[in-house]
Amino acid sequence: MAKLFWGQIPIQRATAFFYYEPHAETANILYELKYKNHPEIGEVIGRMMAKEIANSGFFDGIDGIIPIPLAKKRLRQRGYNQSMEIAKGVSDITGLPIYKHIISRTVFEGSQTTKSRWERNQNVEKVFELIDGSAISGKHFLVIDDVVTTGATIIAFTQELMKAGPIQVSVLSIGFAKY
Repeated sequence: MAKLFWGQIPIQRATAFFYYEPHAETANILYELKYKNHPEIGEVIGRMMAKEIANSGFFDGIDGIIPIPLAKKRLRQRGYNQSMEIAKGVSDITGLPIYKHIISRTVFEGSQTTKSRWERNQNVEKVFELIDGSAISGKHFLVIDDVVTTGATIIAFTQELMKAGPIQVSVLSIGFAKY
């Protein structure tokens, strides 16, 4: 049975690889991935996470992976989507297909890192747009993001996904931050 994620959306399962604390040694992995041009870290961590939780049944019944997309402007700046890189590693181990063109991120309103909980919610409130829901209706998807902090991105993204019809969603991230 699904549980409400932050009291707003039904999530089947959710897990993170580690607890994220800014400036901790584990945080350096994310800094390297996101800001120091090391997309290969995403694939390696994705494979590690998938191997670690594969025997737990976490991936049972999941039909595919949908990484949180970046806005075109942010993608041009960074050169890659860190969530896509993580998804590639998870897919390598699980064999789950990655669904790439289901949702787009229409705008980049700046990094979430310095925003309050309220500002984070507003920052992502209407930034996602469902492109093709026909391929996902009635299925169970693993949504992948790098770090879950307030849950604002996951909530906004999943609300847009659910416009495709009945779907199930689980969440996987590298880090979970206590906000």
